[in-house]
Amino acid sequence: MPFLILIISSGAFGAAVFFAASRYPTATGAPPPASAAAGRQLSRETVRHPALARLLRGRLDPGTATGLALTLALALAIIGGLMLGALAYLIRSNARLVELDASVGQWGADNGSDRSTQLLQLVTDLASTPVTIAVIAIVAIVAMARLPNRWILPFLITVVLGEVILVNTIKQLLDRVRPTFNPITETLGPSFPSGHSATAAALYAGAALVLARGRSPRTRALLAGGAAAIAVGVACSRVMLGVHWLSDVIAGLAFGWAWFSVCAIAFGGRFLRFGAPVEKAERVAERLPEAASERSVREGSTETP
Repeated sequence: MPFLILIISSGAFGAAVFFAASRYPTATGAPPPASAAAGRQLSRETVRHPALARLLRGRLDPGTATGLALTLALALAIIGGLMLGALAYLIRSNARLVELDASVGQWGADNGSDRSTQLLQLVTDLASTPVTIAVIAIVAIVAMARLPNRWILPFLITVVLGEVILVNTIKQLLDRVRPTFNPITETLGPSFPSGHSATAAALYAGAALVLARGRSPRTRALLAGGAAAIAVGVACSRVMLGVHWLSDVIAGLAFGWAWFSVCAIAFGGRFLRFGAPVEKAERVAERLPEAASERSVREGSTETP
């Protein structure tokens, strides 16, 4: 039963992320002729409308990951940080949250079995140190073989290593006691936030972002949904195994995705190329004064009797 709940929860969340990602406005996956045509049309619009040109220069900078992607990443980082702070406060001041943590943990302990525990352990190991190292190595090799870039490995290492250092620091500062449903928790450190959940959120989001370069919109959406499903699955497994409270894993997911977003903002422009039409329009927009001047001259000459 606990493993079934994990499958349902992670599957539903992954499907929701896939649906949202598939609606993300992008032209990256368009065929080259369509992409070029879109770029030409957008270029003509920037010449006709100076305000649009200023918007492109200010928000859709192809040197980073595009303005919309950066805005979403920044929003995710802020929301994740706020959630972590709010939960850190509530676990010490809100009795209802403590009761919810206890009831969910007790349900997992009462309904677990040897078989479900084995399956849950397989899922939780997706964020273990050996698997994390293997995922980084495999993703880096595959990504370098497809679209080489020297920033891929530093990005993945920063995503994971930075998250681990920060999470362990927060754990020591808050020093929350772990659940007692599982005897193994006596050998583990502080509980809040969940390190496995944070690692899964950051690692697989980073891997999906790297592997999504040059892919079609549907493939990128599948990668995003898969990464989210794995992270939620790992988080659920930690609760069902009785080694973390529910609020621990929620905070871990929030922090992992927030840290990934910070890294994506920092590294995005170094190896991500979104929206070729925007790049073409931006180049034309940079020459807007000259183009607008030529257009004015042509219009003036046609009006001269």
